[in-house]
Amino acid sequence: MKSILILGAGKSSVYLIEYLINEAAVYNWKIVVADFDQAAAKAKIGNALHASAVHLDIHDIDSRRSLIADSTIVISLLPPSLHYFVALDCLELNRHLFTASYIDENLEKLRGEVNAKELLFLCELGLDPGIDHMSAISLIEKISAKGGKIRSFRSHCGGLVAPESDNNPWHYKISWNPRNVVLAGQAGAVFKEDSEIRHLPYTELFNPENTVDIPELGELSWYANRNSLPYMELYGLQECKTFLRTTLRYPEFCLGWKAMTALKFTDQTIMYETDGMSLQKFFKLHLTNNGFSDWVENNFTRGFRETADMLDKIAKLISLNEDPPDNVKDDLLKFMLVDANGELNSIGIDEIKLTAVNTVARQKLEVSVIISQLAFLGIHDDETIINKGHCSAADVLQFALETKLALQPGDRDMIVMLHEIEYELNGQLLESRSSLVVKGKDPVYTAMARTVGLPLAIAASLFLQNKLNVKGMQIPVIKEIYEPVMQILNENGIVFSDYEDRSERTL
Repeated sequence: MKSILILGAGKSSVYLIEYLINEAAVYNWKIVVADFDQAAAKAKIGNALHASAVHLDIHDIDSRRSLIADSTIVISLLPPSLHYFVALDCLELNRHLFTASYIDENLEKLRGEVNAKELLFLCELGLDPGIDHMSAISLIEKISAKGGKIRSFRSHCGGLVAPESDNNPWHYKISWNPRNVVLAGQAGAVFKEDSEIRHLPYTELFNPENTVDIPELGELSWYANRNSLPYMELYGLQECKTFLRTTLRYPEFCLGWKAMTALKFTDQTIMYETDGMSLQKFFKLHLTNNGFSDWVENNFTRGFRETADMLDKIAKLISLNEDPPDNVKDDLLKFMLVDANGELNSIGIDEIKLTAVNTVARQKLEVSVIISQLAFLGIHDDETIINKGHCSAADVLQFALETKLALQPGDRDMIVMLHEIEYELNGQLLESRSSLVVKGKDPVYTAMARTVGLPLAIAASLFLQNKLNVKGMQIPVIKEIYEPVMQILNENGIVFSDYEDRSERTL
């Protein structure tokens, strides 16, 4: 009897387990779900006849290897850092391995042995990475088939809260590993834009003004992923002038997270003794010790003063009816009151006042949003006690996110993905856009769990049916994988909407 070992019964496992239980009933397979929390594993399988739940401490080498030896394929939903140890066992015991995580440096070192043994280690088969690869390659192939030459590729993906459940100032709720949320972007980002390689440091990553319009949803902000460049070759787009992969968030989230990084809340080296410490005490201590007053001065108070000073300078210039001196031009440029040559624009005093008022209003709005976000996370909460022992600021922030931004009963999460591809065809510049919006049912049956788990489950089932005839270390960028998986995803309601901009833009 063919057997599937599923390692991990966490947030992303529910759809995967249910899909494979249904397939096991049809094909007479055996499903084993192993987790440190056996009760959680049992809850996921219910009363399924073809499935069992077992306790597993993943660091118990003998128990882990015994379970792997008894399986046909292994699906690892463990934290990425543990995949390597599972992979070593699978390699030694000649078992196939499926995972949604990236191929890291350690896994890459095993590629030669995996290929030599003709095993299948299928990685990066979740949402992002996973569905993003498959849908992007499919779109690229369609454009290439009709002779299009791709000039720009931008791919955006994010796990968000659905609009009907969006009721906090962060416009975000946790639907996946909160640790990944806390540490996102700390290595900065590398991508290609207008033929230049751009390197963005962590401090510049979360810019709420980087936005994209999502069909039927409106404007979302994006921040660049760690390194987009390796995927240029994988996607066959080495000559592309712009290549960018990003993560989507609501603009208010990026505004707030930019402040959190500047105030060192994501720092893993600043340590606290948190037993008996309330969130209120932590926030007060951390803000006092990490330059909150200077941050307010640099980001807001100074801005208010500059606006007031600018109004005074503008009034004097208008009364004198003369061009501004050089030392004033840079200031005026902030308000778009001088042109590229430094000449004073023709603009009435009422418009100038409106510009200044709008600037102050925006600054005040940003202050209000950030303060409300800090308040929501617990800046005034003297009742919630952290009790995490000796831990970092990042650890406490994770605790605050898990406590304050958890999905509540009745809440729904949402997955959003958008590909934007500009290409040349017959002397015209065209754009193809392909978008996906998936909403969850509730805090358990989330869109995140559905889009991470189903691709893995579908691929595992196809493999056991001998319908996925590939070997070696793979990611889903070849037709033998992405075509059948995407077809079944479509049948399960995960369907992209495509839009082709055919407006005539001659090159």
